[in-house]
Amino acid sequence: MTGNPQISSRKADHIRINLEEDVQSGLETGLESYSFIHQALPEINLEDVDLSQTILHKQLRSPIIISSMTGGTPEALTINLILARAAQETGVAFAVGSQRAAIENPDLVYTYQVRKIAPDILIFANLGAVQLNYRYSIDECKRAVEMVEADGLYLHLNPLQEALQPEGDTCFAGLIRKIEEVCQKLQVPVFIKEVGWGISEEAARMLSSAGVTGIDVAGAGGTSWSQVEMYRNSNTDSARVAASFRLWGIPTAESIQMVRNTAPNLILFASGGIKDGIDIGKCIALGARAVGLAGEFLKAASISSDAVINLIHRISRELQICMFATGTANLDQLAKTRIIRRNNKK
Repeated sequence: MTGNPQISSRKADHIRINLEEDVQSGLETGLESYSFIHQALPEINLEDVDLSQTILHKQLRSPIIISSMTGGTPEALTINLILARAAQETGVAFAVGSQRAAIENPDLVYTYQVRKIAPDILIFANLGAVQLNYRYSIDECKRAVEMVEADGLYLHLNPLQEALQPEGDTCFAGLIRKIEEVCQKLQVPVFIKEVGWGISEEAARMLSSAGVTGIDVAGAGGTSWSQVEMYRNSNTDSARVAASFRLWGIPTAESIQMVRNTAPNLILFASGGIKDGIDIGKCIALGARAVGLAGEFLKAASISSDAVINLIHRISRELQICMFATGTANLDQLAKTRIIRRNNKK
């Protein structure tokens, strides 16, 4: 496959727009509607609260994933190295951005390679699932995994984003059979990740039957990629079409429950509009094993690795205090604690 310069240009656009423009979804995550029951007598010590979680035989010191963001440009390499260094320092997971740019142009492989500075962390490779309908096969999936020495592969689903891109790939018919083949043949576990509009019950059911190991719901309420594509599009009518989808998607809290109830056997990750450690706690109480953030980490990475490390420490401390105040000493207990839905009607 020959390199496609449009892909690198698109990656650069995505970084710039996410840092400079308002790309927030018009929806809320749904997490704001839930509350923990405060325990005035927690019967545990704050510093004994354990945030560790083992996923794919790797221990995370905190159930945080630095979610897929970028790759394919020199600027992306700088960002990825900053993020990976912070992940190694704090013991959290890290997922690279879509590796299509490097699959099609091997000169860009270096922009994704972070294992040398993060030898111990859980790393996910990443490709667009729809590329399996555009000549990609198990071979490209293996190359993506080997490129970053990954522990697992994210196949991301983004039909709405592709539909809004002038250069989008929109042939999604028959994709589930291709995903099933990758699950059967790839040497590492396969996870499915949306990009900000959530996973439905129907999709979770199909993906579970196809043999995926896990799902990151990536629900609505955070970054809206329809907004990103609106800013990218120079055609006024096309930009208006993209803008009309600002309220689209399944809110994160709802998507977590849809997937948990439909496919309880899968490893469930949550992302989409996560603001703090309390949101992470709510996601885990609703059924997630680990929780991803992207936008806040991208902004911190534009400052320094220390800024990313400080952000991880802050969020982890918020989660620890949340668990202390609910009387839960570890994540298994947090997953079983009661969370109540508030009536927000006035």
